[in-house]
Amino acid sequence: MNETVTLVLALVTGVLFGAMFFGGLWWTVRKGVSSKQPALWFFGSLLLRTSMALVGFYVIAYGHWERLLLCLLGFVMARLVVTWFTRAVEKPTYLAQEAHHAP
Repeated sequence: MNETVTLVLALVTGVLFGAMFFGGLWWTVRKGVSSKQPALWFFGSLLLRTSMALVGFYVIAYGHWERLLLCLLGFVMARLVVTWFTRAVEKPTYLAQEAHHAP
């Protein structure tokens, strides 16, 4: 396969890994806060998300540092996109509710 295509695929795969990781974190926080056993949610999610990302990086890199670097770049890019998206979706209404309780 052409080296350029391989590097582009590594970048795209990194974006997908990052979207899975940080999207899963956002979902876990939403579900875990209202759960009766939040520690189980957070710990289980941490293990699952981290193991999937690390195995994915290992498979994509396959001994080439260039692929790993682009995969990590895609991962960070996905973090920025997921952070922007979740802030746009959830407007912080709790700040206005807590303000009137201040001394």
